[in-house]
Amino acid sequence: MNYSWNWGVLWQSTGIGDSTYLSWVLIGLGWLLVIAIVAWSIAMVLGSILGIMRTLPNQTARTIGTTYVTIFRNVPLLIQLFIWFYVVPNFLPSGIRDWWINDLSANTTALISASVGLGLFTAARVCEQVRTGIEALPQGQINAGYAMGFNTTQLYRYVVLPQSFRTILPPLSSELTNCVKNTSVASLVGVAEIISQMKTISEYTQNTIEIYTYVTLIFIVINVCLITLMTLLEKRLHVPGLIAGAK
Repeated sequence: MNYSWNWGVLWQSTGIGDSTYLSWVLIGLGWLLVIAIVAWSIAMVLGSILGIMRTLPNQTARTIGTTYVTIFRNVPLLIQLFIWFYVVPNFLPSGIRDWWINDLSANTTALISASVGLGLFTAARVCEQVRTGIEALPQGQINAGYAMGFNTTQLYRYVVLPQSFRTILPPLSSELTNCVKNTSVASLVGVAEIISQMKTISEYTQNTIEIYTYVTLIFIVINVCLITLMTLLEKRLHVPGLIAGAK
């Protein structure tokens, strides 16, 4: 195999000023983190609300939550991103649509679309984790809360949610790492995140093996750090006798 190995490729000059390919990678990493943070924030807030709705005694609330999960879990993420990037802007009010198309840069609109799309997709998965955590609590605790005079809002605030969120930390860790990994799909709608940057560098240098080895290591390091932090959080907040608890 006539392949010219070059593990120092990232430190080569791009030919544009004094920049190196490493600076491109850092820019892509920055966009990756922005997408991941925004998407995860949307997923946690919306997913938690929907997960709670799916366990309420109100039939309308349960139907809304179930419908959302059914739609967003069964449509591929890539299709959802394409819809948010190519379709949804066409149905915005004329003033907002003009601002979106004419005033914002292509990378900004792609970034917003990718963040929102990934956040809504992940919210459906977080919703199921929250629902499972709530339903895993002993029914006796629910009955005891009502017997003490709590209404539904007070019951969820003081009894249900503090315990359920602690018990679902392990599956939430998996969803968090999946959210980070799924940011790679954003490159397909034009976001200059790390995968997009790596593709460009690979085309310019032809050092494909080295480039994708580096991007693999970057994702491994990010997710190992996240898993480590979540594991420490699990140990600190564990509830003895429940899913994530220790004796």
